Amino acid sequence: METRDFTTAFTVAATPRQVFDAITNVRGWWSENIEGETDRKDAEFEYHYQDVHRAKMRITELVPEKRVVWHVLDNYFKFTKDATEWTGTDVIFEIFDKGPRTELKFTHKGLVPDYECYQICHDAWTLYIQESLRDLIVTGTGKPTPKD
Repeated sequence: METRDFTTAFTVAATPRQVFDAITNVRGWWSENIEGETDRKDAEFEYHYQDVHRAKMRITELVPEKRVVWHVLDNYFKFTKDATEWTGTDVIFEIFDKGPRTELKFTHKGLVPDYECYQICHDAWTLYIQESLRDLIVTGTGKPTPKD
């Protein structure tokens, strides 16, 4: 059965620890508009982008060098009919040791093409994962949304 959840992946010349540490440094690659802890299991954090998008996440899995999962507790989109589209979905980071390289697989489980936000979310996650998070891992500097 074909999965329709949004997924993207990349491989970098970095250790699984470096990839894990970058993922949990959410302010370093996603947004500086994050309130709360982003590196502890069961911690909750809130994200916002102006008055357009707000989300509250709980870290439900945090396995060093292997896996990070955020559960979306609450979500608000200003630009969709159903403002809560992400609510109840999971954001999953899986880390695979490939010898001198490490693979990161990102899946937003529940973010599917049927969602009104899908194309915008697809493009945004692709930018944040494939460029900003990758840059944070490789160069030490990501391209998060600046604090407003």
